[in-house]
Amino acid sequence: MTDYIVRATAANHQVRIFAATTKELVEEARRRHETSPVATAALGRLLTAGAMMGAMQKGEEDKLTLQIKCSGPIKGLTVTADAKANVKGYVENPDVMLPPNKNGKLDVGGALDMGVLSVIKDMGLKEPYVGQTHLVSGEIAEDLTYYFATSEQVNSSVALGVLMSRDNTVRQAGGFILQLMPFAGEEVITALESNLKDLPSVTAMLDEGMTPEMMLDRVLAGLDYEILDTIKTKFKCDCSRKKVEKVVISIGKKEIQALIDEGKPAQVHCHFCNTNYDFSVEELKQLLKKSK
Repeated sequence: MTDYIVRATAANHQVRIFAATTKELVEEARRRHETSPVATAALGRLLTAGAMMGAMQKGEEDKLTLQIKCSGPIKGLTVTADAKANVKGYVENPDVMLPPNKNGKLDVGGALDMGVLSVIKDMGLKEPYVGQTHLVSGEIAEDLTYYFATSEQVNSSVALGVLMSRDNTVRQAGGFILQLMPFAGEEVITALESNLKDLPSVTAMLDEGMTPEMMLDRVLAGLDYEILDTIKTKFKCDCSRKKVEKVVISIGKKEIQALIDEGKPAQVHCHFCNTNYDFSVEELKQLLKKSK
């Protein structure tokens, strides 16, 4: 498999970690949405995090949504993932262009600026769980680290990265989410802090040819760890013409009739995969018969 997530535990279950390579799914998102380099980097980071957090869910039908609303020129991002690490997402302004930041990197923090991160978990209950925090840097990995600490009271280290090629396609993408269990000992914490302090960036490791398993070797150096499973991840939108027809039917007879009266085809757009569904006047008339 090309894109995948490795789930592991270390130091006698004192640590859990997810590590991922996501180049293909991020490139698929870039291609579908025709995103600028900085928009690709921002969306790619959030897609990678969403895929790993989706894989954390316990119920097969559970859904996770990561949503950022921000004051920067990108305006906002939304990513949705399921428990099988299928992920989809979009940015509000895919064309945003910014000069590099002071480190010569794509300025994701500048594209987002100030804002709010919402984590919405739909676990089949009456109401979904919603956790919210403000953005601490706009770099997304730091914002998620802060979210885990404040909303879920889990000490974590999140690393995410997207490296672009000269032709603006995705060269590398991936990340990891490391979390400490409440009973983690000081020796384990000290070892991890030392490892993380000297750790290269995710994209640097991936560009050296490292796999998620190799990243685990670096992050968990000196600790015994066990890989629990390997999960395939991909960009996958579950929209379909049949589902869109149901949406059109649900708007009601009056609204469908108004579309018919215009005498022009109607178009429904899926934000997540950038697919357009066209309905002719005759097709609208058929849907009108099914509407209440």
